[in-house]
Amino acid sequence: MPSVRPVEERAKVTVGIIGMGDMGRMYAIGISKAGWKVNACDRDSNYEALKEEFKETPNVTILRNGHFVSRTSDYIIYSVEAENIERVVSAYGPSTKLGAIVGGQTSCKAPEIASFEKHLPEDVEIVSCHSLHGPGVDPRGQPLVLIKHRSSQASFDLVEEILSCFGSKLVYLSAKEHDRITADTQAVTHAAFLSMGTAWHANGQFPWEVTRWSGGIENVKINVTLRIYSNKWHVYAGLAILNPSAKEQIRQYATSVTELFKLMLSGQREEFEKRVRAAGEFVFPSSSNTSTSNATTSTSSALHSSQDHELLLRDDILEKYSLSSVPPPASGSPPLKPNSHLSLLAMVDCWHACAISPYDHIICSTPLFRLWLGSAEYLFRQPHLLSECISAALTDDTFREDDLEFTFAARGWCDVVGAADWEGYQRRFEGTKMFFEERGRLEEAGRVGNMMIKTILERTKVLEGERLERERERERVRGLAEAGTAREREVKLSEIESEALYD
Repeated sequence: MPSVRPVEERAKVTVGIIGMGDMGRMYAIGISKAGWKVNACDRDSNYEALKEEFKETPNVTILRNGHFVSRTSDYIIYSVEAENIERVVSAYGPSTKLGAIVGGQTSCKAPEIASFEKHLPEDVEIVSCHSLHGPGVDPRGQPLVLIKHRSSQASFDLVEEILSCFGSKLVYLSAKEHDRITADTQAVTHAAFLSMGTAWHANGQFPWEVTRWSGGIENVKINVTLRIYSNKWHVYAGLAILNPSAKEQIRQYATSVTELFKLMLSGQREEFEKRVRAAGEFVFPSSSNTSTSNATTSTSSALHSSQDHELLLRDDILEKYSLSSVPPPASGSPPLKPNSHLSLLAMVDCWHACAISPYDHIICSTPLFRLWLGSAEYLFRQPHLLSECISAALTDDTFREDDLEFTFAARGWCDVVGAADWEGYQRRFEGTKMFFEERGRLEEAGRVGNMMIKTILERTKVLEGERLERERERERVRGLAEAGTAREREVKLSEIESEALYD
């Protein structure tokens, strides 16, 4: 728990923010409200506008450029695009105040840390961070990664205290661990939703106007896809292109999509079903695989077996947050046809192929990842839905054109990322964004998505509390079973209950 110094002591510490985009603004406002002084800057062309915007904001001073911020601040945060981090640090790093602390807010830490080591003076300490959510999401309870790369404990404690003002869940990682986890939880998730958007664009579809895209986990697909396209392209490009682990996983996702689609086209039911169910058993093991060590089942997935917790996404939650303008089916009308859900089948297949248990990183996962994992869980942990999905993929061509375009899209995004094609990434992203903007739903999708995320976060806390309680009960039963006499059991029970009071 970070120490809390009096407000008058906080005012003696100055936090510098270089880059006043959406996240930079969020940090400047949150940190200044907590009583810390903030010096901030952006591009020189934005200087006058920023001065006007923040002229009445207490504790915030807008300076002309990063030289002024660097030489006057005790903790400097670079909040710039990942692809620009070295250029900006090389410009302003040498001006850093003697003995100051420097960190960055980029989504990929390898180039960020390399830039700091190359361009910062030797006396400067390095403590980096990354809020694993967007600027429109309430930071309370969301993961905030802290990276102690080169610093004293006192300096690290100061950064921890400053950033505790957001009420986020602090997660402590190395830069390498951060990049691996963000590849596992963010890069492929973004690739899946970006591919959905590209496929809808290619087919000229506004999915909320199409009957077969209404209801259930289709609402998650639509909401999150539009939410991503309502943001800026560089938010996702840097994480995908600069992170070597992300490139590997995006390539595997495109491979999983392609190979599963080929099996669908050729009607190879036995191979298709065997592959899908094997992947599902690895990520969402049944109870039969949780009692023994199974080489094909991950340990953490076993802890989240079908008997260990409820589904994260329930039908009432899914139906509550819909952008669909299609009225629900009338009573007595035929039910909607099952979706092949190629995007979800390929995601679970990708996790299996990469030996990734998505539950390993749930403590520092993004809201979008939780929704995506919840969607996969919703499908794979309900046997009748998974069977319907497999059958639809092989025998029903209702979604075949959509799946074809989705396959092209997934491979296209993989090619752009693999070639480190920044312009191509921007062109693909903004082209689809303009398509969706024709119907003016991006802003609404952001609001609905934020409400859905808030609900999922609250439900995650409830389910995690229930899981911990079940683990505590199992430990209690195990301890009592190991105690021999009635007196020993009585003493053991007293010890367990005493420990629980301080847990």
